[in-house]
Amino acid sequence: MPSQNKPLVAIVGPTAVGKTEIAIQVAQRVEGEVISADSRLLYRGMDIGTAKPSAADRARVPHHLIDVAEPDEIWGLGLFQEAAREAITDIHSRGRLPILVGGTGQYLRAIMEGWAPPKLAARPKLRAVLQDWAEEIGKDGLHTRLRRLDAEAAHGIDPRNVRRTIRALEVIFSTGRKFSEARGRIVSSYRVLQVGLTRPRAQLYQRIDDRIAAMLDSGWLDEVRALRAKGYSLELSSLSAIGYQQLAAHLGGKITLDEAVAQIKHATRIFVRRQANWFKHKDPNIHWFEAGGVETVSEIENLINQFIEKTRLSSQ
Repeated sequence: MPSQNKPLVAIVGPTAVGKTEIAIQVAQRVEGEVISADSRLLYRGMDIGTAKPSAADRARVPHHLIDVAEPDEIWGLGLFQEAAREAITDIHSRGRLPILVGGTGQYLRAIMEGWAPPKLAARPKLRAVLQDWAEEIGKDGLHTRLRRLDAEAAHGIDPRNVRRTIRALEVIFSTGRKFSEARGRIVSSYRVLQVGLTRPRAQLYQRIDDRIAAMLDSGWLDEVRALRAKGYSLELSSLSAIGYQQLAAHLGGKITLDEAVAQIKHATRIFVRRQANWFKHKDPNIHWFEAGGVETVSEIENLINQFIEKTRLSSQ
């Protein structure tokens, strides 16, 4: 089968919609394996606050790109793409179906669309200047500067992710082009089926609130304590994940636990809205399903089987 006809299923949707459980059930039915496309699940020791699939979940279906790095290791888009493509090739070689699952829109799109990140020669002086600038005006101020130069790029970057904001500015100042226009693209190696999961907004927000409460009951504060005790800085990109900064501020006596929880809920809702910008309901390439539907898993299974058959026939 030509490489460009190799099948790849992507399950997308907002935080707390139920991607993990549905992906596992679907994978069990179609002889699939899950590849995480969540930038926070890469890191060891960040289990509770990232809603990482449990050991029991991972025993049900093979999972890839989970717990592959320490929190102070840098995993950029290029490294993720390389690792994800290796995992996809491995899964295909064993006659199984790779299922890309996650909420990090940039990671998902990069694999599905064959992105080629801009390659620049290292400019340590420029990066140092940008880092100093970030310290001077703060992460929000730096993100505002990026928005003025490249609104599209800023729209896809979380203001808390200073490293990515700096990277975008570095490309702009080095090339004279917008970061959103500098990214290249190669021919995608896969025939992709996109499955979107959705829930009514009120139901989704309630699930978010319930999940935050469950995380705290499961020892999220202790997880943050342990990361800080190991010396991991709050400035690390990994620890910009929602909740870790807020809980660390509570542990440091700066805010109450109730204030931290309120901030986490607010930040998560904003994040959900940002995710919606990556995967829109009007996108004709995404097949949307109600995550809470009784027959949802069976309907997705049928869709995938039809997709696999079409892929097989097109390769003959």
